[in-house]
Amino acid sequence: MDKNFYITTPIYYPSARPHMGHAYSSIIADFFSRFKSIDGYKVHFLTGTDEHGLKIQRSAEKQGLDPIKFCNQISETFRDLSKTLNLTNTDFIRTTEDRHKKTVQHLWKELEKNDHIYLSNYSGWYSVSDEAFYNEDEIEEVDGKKISITSKSAVEWIEEESYFFRLSKWEKPLLEFYEKNPEFISPSSRRNEVISFVKSGLKDLSVSRKSFSWGVQVPGNKNHVIYVWLDALTNYISALNYPNKEDELFKKFWPASLHLIGKDILRFHAIYWPAFLLAAKIELPKKVYGHGWILSGDEKMSKSKGNILDPLQIIDEYGLDPLRYYLIKEVSFGNDGNISQDRLEDCINSDLANNYGNLCQRVTAFAIKNCDGKIPEKIKFEDDDFNILNKFKDNLENIRSKIDQQDLNFYIDYIVNSLFEANKYFNDQEPWKKKDDITRLNTIVFTSLEIIRKISFLLYPIIPGSVLKALKIFNLGENDIKLEDVSKNEFLIKGNSINKIDILFKKIEKDND
Repeated sequence: MDKNFYITTPIYYPSARPHMGHAYSSIIADFFSRFKSIDGYKVHFLTGTDEHGLKIQRSAEKQGLDPIKFCNQISETFRDLSKTLNLTNTDFIRTTEDRHKKTVQHLWKELEKNDHIYLSNYSGWYSVSDEAFYNEDEIEEVDGKKISITSKSAVEWIEEESYFFRLSKWEKPLLEFYEKNPEFISPSSRRNEVISFVKSGLKDLSVSRKSFSWGVQVPGNKNHVIYVWLDALTNYISALNYPNKEDELFKKFWPASLHLIGKDILRFHAIYWPAFLLAAKIELPKKVYGHGWILSGDEKMSKSKGNILDPLQIIDEYGLDPLRYYLIKEVSFGNDGNISQDRLEDCINSDLANNYGNLCQRVTAFAIKNCDGKIPEKIKFEDDDFNILNKFKDNLENIRSKIDQQDLNFYIDYIVNSLFEANKYFNDQEPWKKKDDITRLNTIVFTSLEIIRKISFLLYPIIPGSVLKALKIFNLGENDIKLEDVSKNEFLIKGNSINKIDILFKKIEKDND
């Protein structure tokens, strides 16, 4: 049976400049995409931009632009971000595309046909920034202004004619689904949060707006546009050419393997989206994972608070792979993560330059000098060699299992420990003292080179560009990286040339004042 993996990130509101939260979600999704690819999966990785709603319309008006011209300009920023972050996304969808609009309108008709939509009047609190409705108990007053307790975004009271989705009808079916599918929402804290919310009672959801026009028109009623979250969530199937269920993309990749989202949009993905799909008789995705926020101090990074670390500036100064590595290592996946420039520099120096980069440099230099610049041919493994080599083979299935549980913390800890053990092995074996025992010297060098190769394969989903530079030691390229080969102890071809490589990571000179 074909191994297919479909991963999605949220499609982002196209702000003028991407922030660290955008970079974090995208980098994490790319990690899973690359890991599954080297494990033999056919991967479909979707990202894009959410371009409808009142927030977009107002932003365009401020700049004196038609909304579509505004979106055309800004969405290019996020296409460029995919390249800047070296993402492997296979599709980039915009909600202003015809393929998307057709799917949204078809889904609406399915919901309407099944009597899940009705026309009434809405009155309540609405956040333009979040494009979300809030109940009275989710609102607080600060400095005379009403704001959402969770997002801290301003809310306004609106009253207008609206179509409603019978969300209340799906309270029991959703709870039953969560119980039968305990892995559907992760981590467990998010699952508990969702279940608690649903148990508190679901009210019917307003799914159209009449007071503005920038959106997908409600079929049969040109005075209404479809609520932006019903619109935006549908991108996950419009990108697979739904409603054509016989389309190759849809057949291969739906249901989605993983919706990777920020915890602030959990309710839309874990309650509204499953309810829409159940009502339209479409299979639900396999998992929704709500990761934490990137913090500066104790606060979520935001433009309004002026506490943003700009990912593009960080990349310009330190390089892409150090940022990718740092975010994956320092932010405990699933939790909020506090990041700083100082800790980024420490991470570059300790993990990347001193551990991985130095290991590659010193072993390669020794091999070139003492093994005629070739992978040693005459080797004889001893217990010390087998012990460190076989750890990778023995842990491979556990690594796969942990990744399927989105346990990135285990994965990065395993790599860091492996690097420590690799450096310790080379130091303890002291090959420079074995020049009178060429077989032992060769075996230590061969073992060390194999460990570098194995660790590099595992590091590829995290720092792909740097790994490909390191693999030039062995004349290996991207197509040679296969997860199953991490378990092999004699993958390298004896007698092949070893290449000298440039320094992988430059140490950051720290100011000690």
